[in-house]
Amino acid sequence: MSTTLRTRTGTARGHRTPDGRLRRRRALYHLTSPVAVLTVSHEGQPHGTTVSTLTTVSREPLLLGACLRRGSQFAGLAAASGRYVINVLTAEQVELARYFADSSRPDGGAQFAGLGWEPEPYAHAPLLHGALAHYTCRLSGSPEVGDHDVLIGYVTHAAVGAGEPLLSYAGGLFTGPLTPARDPGRGRQTSEETTA
Repeated sequence: MSTTLRTRTGTARGHRTPDGRLRRRRALYHLTSPVAVLTVSHEGQPHGTTVSTLTTVSREPLLLGACLRRGSQFAGLAAASGRYVINVLTAEQVELARYFADSSRPDGGAQFAGLGWEPEPYAHAPLLHGALAHYTCRLSGSPEVGDHDVLIGYVTHAAVGAGEPLLSYAGGLFTGPLTPARDPGRGRQTSEETTA
């Protein structure tokens, strides 16, 4: 496989220039991540928010990381509760992603009115119906990193659904069937690719 990269994002002297910062910001658009709605319940009140940066931090133990704007309401509620749910969205749930990203939505339980969900037994947070996967997490850490709060969740329960993923790429939401990449030398996926 051959990939040609254009201009590097910085040089020893130019990486702190406005142009260098702009190039680095544009390069971020080339990272792809699943879109999820995080939900929490604190003192009986549920809350949700959309995240477009979600990653595996560790496989053993299973830790998932989610990045939130620093000082986000969700990060504070998750720290207070100690438990939350990650609802990974399907391609059919674009409007749900947009809804939970909209700061003008109602507070508390009203933001879940009319949505299909049920409380998760351990975290008591909403499990959204139709999600591609649910991960129930115990908060393992919440460091401030740069301009974000990073939630690191120890996965206590997990369940999978069906469908194609909703992806964040180039500053937008993308859907569509995934086509597996083939190894040109063997014509099949490696065991690492199929179990990742």
